[in-house]
Amino acid sequence: MSRATWAAAAAGGLFGAGLALAGMTDPRRVLGFLDVAGAFDPTLAWVLAAAVMVSAVGQRWVLRRAHPWYAAGFQLPATQGIDRRLLLGAALFGIGWGWAGYCPGPALAGLAVGSREALWFVPSMLLGFWLHDRWRG
Repeated sequence: MSRATWAAAAAGGLFGAGLALAGMTDPRRVLGFLDVAGAFDPTLAWVLAAAVMVSAVGQRWVLRRAHPWYAAGFQLPATQGIDRRLLLGAALFGIGWGWAGYCPGPALAGLAVGSREALWFVPSMLLGFWLHDRWRG
C-alpha cells in the first residue's frame, strides 16, 4: 500500500475511534440529541462543538499549504452558492439522520463496534448511493 493509503486508513481509523468514543455509533443517543422537544440529551453538543472547533482551526492551517501531503492539490467545491440541489441533499440527509440516528461516518464506525442497527443501515445506505448514481447517470 502507498503512503497515501496508509495515511487515509490511519485518519479514518482515528475518526471512527473518536465517533465510537463520543457515543455517535449509538443511534439512540443521536436521536436523543436531535429530539429537542422530547427526551433531549445535550451531551453530543460537546462533540459537535469540538468538531466545529477542530475543523475551523484545522482547515485554516491546512489550506495555508501549497498542496496536501499525499496529493497534487486540494479538492474543494467549485461552487460556493446555495442552490436547490444543495438544499434537497441537506434535507434528505437530515431526514435520514433523524429517522435512523445514523449518518455515513458513524454508521461505518458502528459496523466496527458490532452495532445491529448499522448492519441494516449500511447496506441500505450503499443501495441509496448506487440508486443515486444510476438516477444521475
